[in-house]
Amino acid sequence: MENNRSFYNEILTEHNINPFHKHDIEGANLELKGVNPSCGDEITLKLKLENDKIVDAGFVGDGCAISQASADMMIDLVLDKTKEEALNYANIFLKMIQGEASPEEIESLEEAGALQDISHMPARVKCAVLSWHTLEEMFETE
Repeated sequence: MENNRSFYNEILTEHNINPFHKHDIEGANLELKGVNPSCGDEITLKLKLENDKIVDAGFVGDGCAISQASADMMIDLVLDKTKEEALNYANIFLKMIQGEASPEEIESLEEAGALQDISHMPARVKCAVLSWHTLEEMFETE
């Protein structure tokens, strides 16, 4: 268990301190702000789609380490994927947080799978799912 916690802390810290995707996207054709009013986390997710494929993505905003790292990991996963594939990853991530994802599904989330134990921290769940819900809402309203 200690090894998993260490991996979780390492991944979370890296994505929070050095987020690769925390920047504005020029030419984004989809943009949506997501807010967690209970703690003040907020992100604006920006995607550039071409032929139903996410060719560029980024986010801006402020919040706790979990919300910011989760957004960065999500973009790592959905970049260069189709809308359908991105929504599938969002579905798997949300199932994981609810404790309903299979080990294979969790493995498909790559680094985002490190957030699996957030489900045991109810106060942090909204932080972890903010970007994923924003992605889903973005595609629902498209």
